[in-house]
Amino acid sequence: MNALALTVLTTTDDEAKARALAAGAVEARLAACAQITGPVTSVYRWQGNTETAQEWQVLLKTTADGYEALESSLLEAHDYDTPEIIATPVIWGSAAYLAWIEGETGGA
Repeated sequence: MNALALTVLTTTDDEAKARALAAGAVEARLAACAQITGPVTSVYRWQGNTETAQEWQVLLKTTADGYEALESSLLEAHDYDTPEIIATPVIWGSAAYLAWIEGETGGA
């Protein structure tokens, strides 16, 4: 049986930073794959104000067992005070793809 796969989302304010976060996670085998989307417009509250900013999303594929190491790496590399780092479990997926995620992140 495959380990529980996760998609982990983070955002940053610059495409080059998004590429660096993605490459760092994949090269360290903390994520099997990362996809960058952007720019997107984010509207959020920060320090009592409503802000609007252009950001790039990075969607990383990993396992539940590897989440803590991936989160630590993202926090260390990120320049936001409170970066968005959220994980969603993959409930269904191609068995071969899920096995690939596990293998690429050191789980197999």
